[in-house]
Amino acid sequence: MAKRRVVLKLSGEAFADAELGYGIDPITVDRTAAEIAAASAEGHEIAIVVGGGNIFRGLSGAARNMDRANADYMGMLATVINAVALRDALERAGVECRVQTAINIQQVAEPYIRLRAIRHLEKGRIVVFAAGTGNPFFTTDTTAALRAAEIGADAVLKATKVDGIYTADPATEPHAKFLHELDYMHAISEQLGVMDATAVTMCMENGLPIRVFNMLTPGNIGKAVRGDAVGTLVEAGRSE
Repeated sequence: MAKRRVVLKLSGEAFADAELGYGIDPITVDRTAAEIAAASAEGHEIAIVVGGGNIFRGLSGAARNMDRANADYMGMLATVINAVALRDALERAGVECRVQTAINIQQVAEPYIRLRAIRHLEKGRIVVFAAGTGNPFFTTDTTAALRAAEIGADAVLKATKVDGIYTADPATEPHAKFLHELDYMHAISEQLGVMDATAVTMCMENGLPIRVFNMLTPGNIGKAVRGDAVGTLVEAGRSE
């Protein structure tokens, strides 16, 4: 099996109780960490970008009257909380892990340094990137694309709660068609909700495949890391 270096994008859903949709549920985090640890044990190099929507989302109703930059900074801090929780779970699962943040919190995590992150990965450690890009107005999807380009990853893996990408929202459109693969430009022009347009464009410009898959299905994280056909693949020249 060829060793791969990937960036796994985990939303706040990877940390929250499935029914409540917010907070940090230890059972959920441990289950996610166990799958990641198993994939790492196969020799793959895994970097993770975490979201913070389970704690605070800058575009949520809670931030309605806030300055957008302030709300986004709060969201960045929320991702740091998730990153520390994930690091703890991964270490209990027997994997060395480092958290790197785009804003300096030296007592909690390392600052983001590209070459140090690559060195950690080469030593078999998992690296969790937190605090987004360190700038407001950028999503954690864009962070995942940026970090993947910086560390020379083979792919961006977006873990979601749906099976992949559909032509419409399957929750409201019963006839929505599941797409096994599609081209970057199709994803952007049709606004299919893969990732935000900035993130998809960055992946396209750097030749980074995007795989969107359901993280709630046991074993899917490992399949995505290995490059197995799971979910939807977004790549140049792909189409149904």
